[in-house]
Amino acid sequence: MFGGGRTRGRNVYFKGQDFHAELHLDLQDVYKTHKRTLTVNGKNIRLTIPAGVKNGQTIRIKGYGGEGINGGPKGDLIIKFSIENHTKFKRDKNNLYATIDIDLYKAILGGELTMDTFDSKVKLKVKPETQSGTRVKLKGKGFPVYKKEGEFGDLYITYNVKLPTKLSEKEKELFNELAKLRQK
Repeated sequence: MFGGGRTRGRNVYFKGQDFHAELHLDLQDVYKTHKRTLTVNGKNIRLTIPAGVKNGQTIRIKGYGGEGINGGPKGDLIIKFSIENHTKFKRDKNNLYATIDIDLYKAILGGELTMDTFDSKVKLKVKPETQSGTRVKLKGKGFPVYKKEGEFGDLYITYNVKLPTKLSEKEKELFNELAKLRQK
């Protein structure tokens, strides 16, 4: 016989199977860091979800997967985040975008308005003669940056000027006077 040696009985260790789970959250849920308890295969797992997590992002929790083979380590639990947006904001990375309506008079004369953000209210100054489609940037009022405490993206507001409807006869008369002033 060739080789003449004996094979030693050796155990081959295999890591356990990784488990995959999908966690559905609302955009409002991931604006702040919070704790959540998940039940996976009968085990409760306390999980801290950092603010700013993105749709489709995954995290790995070591040792919460399947049992190892021949004493091998347990597999991991891989959680994929599915984030739905039911807010008035559109999210692009850490920036937020919103469109707000302003009336014709505020657009022409200027003024202030208050808008709700995720965690507060902001006062916006509308400049006189603001055109529909004008975009303003509120620095640091966007979405939290993932795992960077205290850092935020920006909030971009687009003004949509709403024209008045159901004008009274007096209002129509005043608009006619304005139109005549513009023709001179």
